[in-house]
Amino acid sequence: MLVEDLGKTIKARRKELRITQPHLAELANISVNTLYKLERGQYNPSLEVLNKLGEVLGMELTFSI
Repeated sequence: MLVEDLGKTIKARRKELRITQPHLAELANISVNTLYKLERGQYNPSLEVLNKLGEVLGMELTFSI
């Protein structure tokens, strides 16, 4: 999955749950700027950031080859 696709997926889930960027950033304990860049495909997140967002958004991180 490309960073752009990942950002779109996170943004879509956030909007589905009707959570604002500032609120999601607060809940996941990340900066609003980090979330903003991630949703626009301008940030390559760490596994820690993805895990925090996944917990808040009810999403699961999986790996495949």
